[in-house]
Amino acid sequence: MLKIDSHQHFWKYDPVRDAWINDDMAVIQRDFFPEDLEPVLKDNGIDGCIIVQSDQSEEENDFQLQNAKNHEFIKGVVGWVDLISADVESRLEYYSQFEKLKGFRHVLQGEAQRDFMLSPDFLKGISLLNKYNFTYDVLIFPDQLKFAAEMVAKFPEQKFVLDHIAKPFIKDKILIDWDSDIKALGKFDNVFCKMSGMVTEANWNKWVPADFDPYIDIVVNAFGTGRLMFGSDWPVCKVAATYEEVLAIVKNYFSGYSESEQAGIFGENAIKFYSLSK
Repeated sequence: MLKIDSHQHFWKYDPVRDAWINDDMAVIQRDFFPEDLEPVLKDNGIDGCIIVQSDQSEEENDFQLQNAKNHEFIKGVVGWVDLISADVESRLEYYSQFEKLKGFRHVLQGEAQRDFMLSPDFLKGISLLNKYNFTYDVLIFPDQLKFAAEMVAKFPEQKFVLDHIAKPFIKDKILIDWDSDIKALGKFDNVFCKMSGMVTEANWNKWVPADFDPYIDIVVNAFGTGRLMFGSDWPVCKVAATYEEVLAIVKNYFSGYSESEQAGIFGENAIKFYSLSK
């Protein structure tokens, strides 16, 4: 059974383009390449990973596809395409030639229009993804979960995955609203969920593993173990935790679960969702 990290990033650091990496995140204000991650994965018994876009450009796709071409441990790429463009279908057709390009993501969490995902042009773009066997990663904040449920309801055949459990307020130990909205989203069988990005929503310097248990409890209840996958969010996680610490949070939580459930969370579910070659 392959063990897969379903969510990580590479970048050649650009202080203007990557302005989201502020001075509080100085530890990641530098380049991160496959050569940096490969030994970390090996040390932790992880066989492969999924690169997820961090820049909204087609140049990002070129960069990550080249990384994937050069490194066998990179099993798939989640890129970016302009879903509201009138030309979107021709771009999807173009990208369908790349076996390792598995899907796309848009930084919905950063849109001023909180229900941007429900705009007609965006929905038209989403409606074309399944035709080319592309997945969609949903990157949102808790206030957008209701809109996400409305979006996925329109496309029952489309594969969606929620990134970072929608970034709940772990630092402030707030569950209200997020919990019920997560449960509502989990009712759609075509939606998976990545247990990733949790440490960066906690107190970076003072978190303890137990801080995450109430949140994992809720996503397990909402999605079941068959639609959950582990993701490190490396190197972003480095602002709050080591790779080993991030992995241990999920490993320890599920240590009492069956071998098949653990195999799903740490690989098989990602392989199924992203149609990875084993």
